[in-house]
Amino acid sequence: MDMMCLDANSVTERACRSCGGSGIETFLEFGKTPLADRLLTSSDIAEPEPIFPLRVAFCKDCSLVQITETVNPIILFADSYPYYSSFSPALLKHSRANAVDLINRRGLGPESLVIELASNDGYLLKNYVEAGIRVLGIDPADGPAAAAERVGVPTRCAFFTRDLAETLRAQGMRADIIHANNVLAHVADTNGFVAGIARLLKDDGVAVIEAPYVEPLIEHCEFDTIYHEHLCYFSVTALDKLFRRHGLYLNEVKHLSIHGGSLRLYVEPRENVGATVKEQLAHEASRGIDAIGYFRDFSTKVDALKRDLSTLLRRLKSQGATIAAYGAAAKGATLINTVGIGRDLVDFVVDRNVYKHNKYMPGQRLPIRSTEALLEVQPDYVLLLAWNFVDEILDQQAEYRARGGKFIVPVPTPRII
Repeated sequence: MDMMCLDANSVTERACRSCGGSGIETFLEFGKTPLADRLLTSSDIAEPEPIFPLRVAFCKDCSLVQITETVNPIILFADSYPYYSSFSPALLKHSRANAVDLINRRGLGPESLVIELASNDGYLLKNYVEAGIRVLGIDPADGPAAAAERVGVPTRCAFFTRDLAETLRAQGMRADIIHANNVLAHVADTNGFVAGIARLLKDDGVAVIEAPYVEPLIEHCEFDTIYHEHLCYFSVTALDKLFRRHGLYLNEVKHLSIHGGSLRLYVEPRENVGATVKEQLAHEASRGIDAIGYFRDFSTKVDALKRDLSTLLRRLKSQGATIAAYGAAAKGATLINTVGIGRDLVDFVVDRNVYKHNKYMPGQRLPIRSTEALLEVQPDYVLLLAWNFVDEILDQQAEYRARGGKFIVPVPTPRII
């Protein structure tokens, strides 16, 4: 496969992204991989792809897990970014429940202001618009930002930075609620992003942040959630230190099942740390999540999972089975490229997102089709790359399963259902 590393578009970090300390230790290496969200068109597949080192490290000073390579965010997020949140009914339901809860808990009304950072296609903020509450979305990807405007969500197409926060504050904007879902891990300037939140919040406001949690990543061997767009993998220990550095306090935390295991963080300018945070910090200390030893054997577990999945797929193919895959998402790209799943094993990938159809997965260049292809072709097996939405997808594909089709769930251990 002809790929190249565009070193001018990336930087290898030598210090911790959060505390700036030099005590970072690598515990997992994937070598050089393509960008997981950079889908290819038919004209792209004859050209070399950019590839970049992908290594995961632990900071002994503040406990943050992070990758060591920073790819230019313009390449990652602003150039035909293909992710649209509204294509997942489960995510829409999850987001609406979050908004309704906050409207009730915080007594929001027409004079309130809700801002979302990385607001995508308006999937969350439209719930506030329907309730008559003022909103502002901020997102750097022009396609999703335009989609948000079409559903009535005012959106500024830009990266959120401390400078932008200062500009908005100077214009009189102070937020009652700031949402930041699955974006904190994507930000190269981690401290600038959090400092911007601190400047934009009202004194009695709250930032409600969702981020994947590092414990299930390690415990369930969710290695495919590691890619260049995800710069950090958070524990509550690391988050508490990060927020305090900027005069913010993590006062409440909730565990969520979405995306393989996530945290919802309630962060405020006033310290009022609740039992959920204290208990979580104690749990992480007891499990050793605040020390490098907890992470050192992760590489061995990843190698075993990759080997088992490859063996399963090759055995099925040797028996004459046909195999497709479901989910042209970033985690799927990490999995197929690190395991080496190409056209010899999987015929095509399906996805509900129409913006991904007729494109190709990065690296292995598997063609992407609509989900209707599963009934048209009826492959014997479907490798579930989007395993984090397993229940939703199994419900959607009831007819495919009724016809005898089976799914292969790769994480935490490969199994057929």
